Amino acid sequence: MKDLQKELDERKAQHLYRRRRISESAQQPEMVIDGRAVINFCSNDYLGLANHVEVKNAFIEGVKKYGAGSGAAHLVNGHSKAHHELEEELAEFTGYPRTLLFSTGYMANLGLAQALVGKGDTVLEDRLNHASLIDGGLLSGARFQRYAHNDVEQLGEKLKTAKGETLVLTDGVFSMDGDIANIPVLADSCKQHDVWLMVDDAHGFGVLGNNGRGSLEHFNVPQNDVPIYMATLGKALGTSGAFIAGSEALIETLIQKARPYIYTTATPPAVAEATRASLQLIKTKPELREQLNSNIQYFSQCATQTGIELTDSQTAIQPIILGDEARAVAASEQLLEQGLLVTAIRPPTVPKGTARLRITLSASHTKVQIDQLIDALTKQQ
Repeated sequence: MKDLQKELDERKAQHLYRRRRISESAQQPEMVIDGRAVINFCSNDYLGLANHVEVKNAFIEGVKKYGAGSGAAHLVNGHSKAHHELEEELAEFTGYPRTLLFSTGYMANLGLAQALVGKGDTVLEDRLNHASLIDGGLLSGARFQRYAHNDVEQLGEKLKTAKGETLVLTDGVFSMDGDIANIPVLADSCKQHDVWLMVDDAHGFGVLGNNGRGSLEHFNVPQNDVPIYMATLGKALGTSGAFIAGSEALIETLIQKARPYIYTTATPPAVAEATRASLQLIKTKPELREQLNSNIQYFSQCATQTGIELTDSQTAIQPIILGDEARAVAASEQLLEQGLLVTAIRPPTVPKGTARLRITLSASHTKVQIDQLIDALTKQQ
């Protein structure tokens, strides 16, 4: 047997060891983590809905009606009316004929790739895609290749030699960098080569576009140009789970063939009820997105004025690249000492030499809290 402890010790020495922190409060800017009061700048709860009173009340009413669990997989007897109504509402909101709920975004991406391609086929992915997209492509059994980040020209060259059924997978908003995929050009290239394009919009859905419909709306790309659209529900919507949107035939194919869907107990119906409340807030409360965008602009302006070097991100994800793993860990710990929770992101989550602080902003943050973060970051320079 391999020496597991030795491997763990080596990770610690390389500043790659990961530790869980214990949260003792709801997701919000002011939290208690490991017994310490902190201001949270690393959550994906972009609109502050995870602790919203209407979302919580919908969850409570859902528990009263449906109980704590779903009892079985969707194809047994776990597919509740709450699940079905949420799927219909998501389809209407995204503009696709149908949607299908999954318990997690990871499972959605594994299930999609495995259901559509296999041995003799091709999967092409952006080099900075999320791990779930990478794993989905690898586990599908198809020939797997990656193209340089947002390099549609290189993708086009690879499409010329692709074999069998071909699936192109990309993040909409890249989770560690915050930049947005060039979806209009990607869609045109995939249409020219008659191949599948799937956009994972986990970090765009709910926050991008005039109505919060995500990265496609951000670019005014019609749904017909992106045959497969996926998004998670645990970020801007503040709950849990994910969905894939597409044609009637695509969704029925996934129901029949996507193993993570078929063989997993459905999420509790109460979660679906809470998500329906979140979706309604996104539809009716544009001021949430407006406040988030105001906070993004304010943070960016303050950082520029104080000499803090940011990337080209225009989204809520604002990384500060430090390069060295030890430096990133030390910077995160220094911020924590000042009551600011900012995660250090290291390889293999990001490429070697690009360790960083991953700052995420929320509509719930105040300007005073952002000022406190800017002041602490300025002192680290």
